[in-house]
Amino acid sequence: MQALKVGVVGAGAMGSLFGGHLSAAGHEVWLVDIWAEHMDTIARLGLQIVEPSGDERVVRPRAVTDPQLVGPCDIVLVFVKSYHTKHAAASLAPLLVPSTVVLTLQNGLGNIDVLTEKVPRNQLMAGITGQGANILEPGRIHHAGSGETVIGELDGAVTERLQRLVDAFTGAGLPTSATTNVQGVVWAKLLVNIAINPLTAILRVRNGRLLEIPEAVEIMREAVQEGLAVASRAGVNVPLAVPWAHVLDVAVRTAANRSSMLQDVDRGRRTEIDVLSGAVVGEGSRLGLETPVNLTLARLVRCLEQLGQQR
Repeated sequence: MQALKVGVVGAGAMGSLFGGHLSAAGHEVWLVDIWAEHMDTIARLGLQIVEPSGDERVVRPRAVTDPQLVGPCDIVLVFVKSYHTKHAAASLAPLLVPSTVVLTLQNGLGNIDVLTEKVPRNQLMAGITGQGANILEPGRIHHAGSGETVIGELDGAVTERLQRLVDAFTGAGLPTSATTNVQGVVWAKLLVNIAINPLTAILRVRNGRLLEIPEAVEIMREAVQEGLAVASRAGVNVPLAVPWAHVLDVAVRTAANRSSMLQDVDRGRRTEIDVLSGAVVGEGSRLGLETPVNLTLARLVRCLEQLGQQR
């Protein structure tokens, strides 16, 4: 297939993983991130990727801190933390022409609404990914685990440009499929995140440990029930036959993982609680539904954030 020019805005672990794989597959990739040391190391020495097998390779995407240096792209991948989406959206102009597709694979709800403030809605796509990665040191990442990526047009159409991205990602070793229900797919991942992430951060445990604590399992189940009720009231079709069984399955499969929220709390960083449990609370309030479990989880995580900032 024809090579694409790809801009990756937010080149932390996941942005670097996608950018690195696409670069290795022959696409012109530009990583854009404010972390100067990471960008400088990649620009000088290449991006080192440690694959799940333990094999290590070096790929050479371009890496910059200034989006003005990139120029118009065929596709822009947005991987910044949700609380940086507004700033990222404001920086996209140099990368965009009317044919550019902007794809968010970020966690949670609300990122699309923020992006539409700066990007025409018909240029946006959304999705989720089951890939996992973490930063080992500047210029070096670990591809921690593989999983399917699912992307779709916001209006549910199956378009040529959607299929082109599916083919590009899959051809780069990132198995991807298209969906006609991207909103439902995003909500399905949200249900998993609201069940696992806040409690692992609050209790300071790995994902699987939650399943060994009966009270934790009940809190997880109640958080998911609230999320499903909000999704249903919002008219979202969550594409899971048995959502609670799916959440349990993910917790089992990721038992050894330390959630991103737990890592953020441990490092005294801001979390994405506002677009996870907090988003369920906000959407529930808008629709006239109470969500006390998600509200309490969100409040507790915000307490941990404040304590981390006071260290």
